[in-house]
Order: sequence, then structure tokens, then C-alpha cells
Amino acid sequence: MRRYLMIGAHPDDADLLFGGSAIRLARAGHRVKFVSLCNGDCGHHRMPSAALAERRRMETRAAAAVAGLDDYEVLDNHDCTLEASLANRAAVTRIIREFQPDVVISHRTCDYHPDHRATGQIVQDTAYLVKVPLYCPELPISPLEPVYAFSLDFFTDPRPFRVDAAVPIDEVIEDKFRMLDCHRSQFYEWLPWETGRRELEPDRMSWAERCAWLDEHWECDSRRAARLAGLSGVKYAEVFELSPYGRRVTLEEFQDLFRP
Repeated sequence: MRRYLMIGAHPDDADLLFGGSAIRLARAGHRVKFVSLCNGDCGHHRMPSAALAERRRMETRAAAAVAGLDDYEVLDNHDCTLEASLANRAAVTRIIREFQPDVVISHRTCDYHPDHRATGQIVQDTAYLVKVPLYCPELPISPLEPVYAFSLDFFTDPRPFRVDAAVPIDEVIEDKFRMLDCHRSQFYEWLPWETGRRELEPDRMSWAERCAWLDEHWECDSRRAARLAGLSGVKYAEVFELSPYGRRVTLEEFQDLFRP
């Protein structure tokens, strides 16, 4: 039994980047936890921030139930203001020590969104500190140093994302759609509005129509990931890059960590 900790900036990032993998791993008996460093309180065009943050917490709980996660923890940092501060570094170090993951996954530090960049920096900054006993001394260090990994992005400066491990998710894609469907404030309201599309009413759509919408607009990266990985006969995949930080493993060992 292995433990996986996916740390995203917002309360739907982990679902998009690791949702299918999380479902496969949880069903195989492994433990998976998601963390959002921001509370999601800016991700809407008409809801007040406090109500939105509470709504998004409820959405994460529903998604966690679909995937069989151990937990989906949402920290109370405001959207669009996240900083790679000493306080946030310590908070994430404590989360890692408490969960004792085999693998920690997060964003790279090259990204369009400042919250994503800050999250990547915060997580990266913990890679050495999780094994320093006198840093956050109230929590013991884990007997096993975690492997660190990056989730997919398509930015090329300073260099393109490298596919070191690939997880086919065709067999669980409908379950991943069910996870995304839990985040209604995002995938049917805010993101369509933000990208110039009409706001949808999911309760008036059939499940097949909602799946088609999610597939067309939000799972295009999973289709692209399958092509990047060169997975023959696979339509959807999630891909990961081995970080130089954290426990050093071979490429083969890294790939084995993502096999259920």
C-alpha cells in the first residue's frame, strides 16, 4: 500500500491533473489525498467570495467521495494572493509529514497563474525540509523520504514538460467526469463565462450531455497527454515528470510508483 499526495493551487486542479490516476490507485487499495492551497474564493463572476469558498469546499468533498480519497483538504488562503511564504512552507511541510506520502505531486513553477507558480515553489521548498528534524519539530520526520513529481503543463519556457510516467485512464474516464461534475461552480459556470462561452444549466442536461461537455472542454489535456506519451490505443492519460528534488529513484522505479 502506497500513499499519494497531490497538491494543487485551487479546489479543482488536483482533479484535472491527477483525478483518473487517483481513482485507479484508490481502487487498488492505495491511499490518496488531495490538497488545495487556495480556498477558491475568486473563481466566479457573480457569487460573493465567502459563499463561493464554502461552496467549493463542498464540491471537493463530493469529488473526494467519487474518487475514494482519504481526504481533500482546502487551506484558507485567498485566490490570487498565494505567496511562497514561510508560513505556507511550514503548513505544507506539516501536511506532508502527517500524511507520510510515497509520492508528492504538484505544479511546476512555470505557469500562467501566479497561484500555480507559488504552489509549485512552496511544494518544491519542502523537499529538503521534510527531512530536517528541527524544522516543524512538533511532527516527526517520515521514515521514507517522498519522491516528488510534477503534473502536466504545456509551457515551454524555460523548457517543455517531460513525460517520465504515463497513466492510461480510459477505463475510469467516466468516473473522472463524475469528479469534475462535482465542481459545478467551475465547469458549468465560471470557466465557461471566463472563456467567453455561455453559462450552462447542468441539471437540465442529460448525463451524456454533461460528459460530452466535460470531454470536449476539460479533458482535452488528457487526450493530448496520451499522444505525448505515445500510448497506442489509449485515448486518455495523465502524465508526470520526475522532480530532481526529494528521494532519488530510477526512471523505472518512478514509473512503477504510478502503476496500481
